[in-house]
Amino acid sequence: MQFPIFIHKDENSDYGVIVPDLPGCFSAGGTMEEAIHNAHEAIECHLEGLFSDNEPIPLKKDIEQHLEDPDFQGGVLALVDVDISKIAGKTIRINISVPERFLKQIDKYTHDGNRSGFLVDAAIDYMAQHQR
Repeated sequence: MQFPIFIHKDENSDYGVIVPDLPGCFSAGGTMEEAIHNAHEAIECHLEGLFSDNEPIPLKKDIEQHLEDPDFQGGVLALVDVDISKIAGKTIRINISVPERFLKQIDKYTHDGNRSGFLVDAAIDYMAQHQR
């Protein structure tokens, strides 16, 4: 799952990182590379907290919305890819049936042929939009 991050640097400071789609999730680093690495760890830690509290993952915005946001000017927007399967707990194998034509459409959107990851991401997005 990809998360946009906003990286900024004030004079005489480290690089600061904000994760706009995860309120309260932020990080920093002495170099750009370190800031991105630390942001990855911060996102994983934040998601682990959400999972352990049985909280939903907030709905992600399109990156274009962040580009237009005045709070995210004067810095760099980047994407950090986080494999939530590593932090979401034990993986359980299930058997589902999907119409062949629909499966071909799903395959057009999968990353590295990972149907399971795609379906989990789609379910997370759906649940975020329809929180109960």
